[in-house]
Amino acid sequence: MECVKCGYESNNNRKKNDYFFCEICYKFCPEDITGLKDYAGEKINSRFLEPFRKYLYSKKDKKQKMNKKAIQGELMSRAPFGYKIQDGKLIPSDNSREVEEIFEEFLKSDLSLRGLAKKRNFSVNGLKKILKNFTYLGKIKFNNQVYEGKHHPLISASLFNQVQDKLEKKGIK
Repeated sequence: MECVKCGYESNNNRKKNDYFFCEICYKFCPEDITGLKDYAGEKINSRFLEPFRKYLYSKKDKKQKMNKKAIQGELMSRAPFGYKIQDGKLIPSDNSREVEEIFEEFLKSDLSLRGLAKKRNFSVNGLKKILKNFTYLGKIKFNNQVYEGKHHPLISASLFNQVQDKLEKKGIK
């Protein structure tokens, strides 16, 4: 189908009333029929939209690739504290035992996040990222979905869940 506004030919073009629009032109379509007719009548050369089209599709491709890696249990970012990447795999690093110590200390002590962060030489946000990170359970979280990871967990699910409960009770997000 050809976009009525810019002439871009694609099977992904979407219909609105009696008009077909490419993804970019569709995004800016007015809702009312009069405005839609005027909008469709204002032609634009599809070449001017190519930089936007490239960006749109490269962003979609990247997200699809990342989603595929997550489903396969592979990490798609840098290694979190306590892990390192070796031969393309996530493995525990020399300081991996410290991760469990941090979780246990947060759970058992009365230290504030600020106090624990200072003691462990982290920022408060850095400490929160550690305490909420599913990677330590041997899982991968991406796009609000949690998948089984291919790496070794550093803490138990019980410890992780108890820490999440304490964070919630303290109102820490």
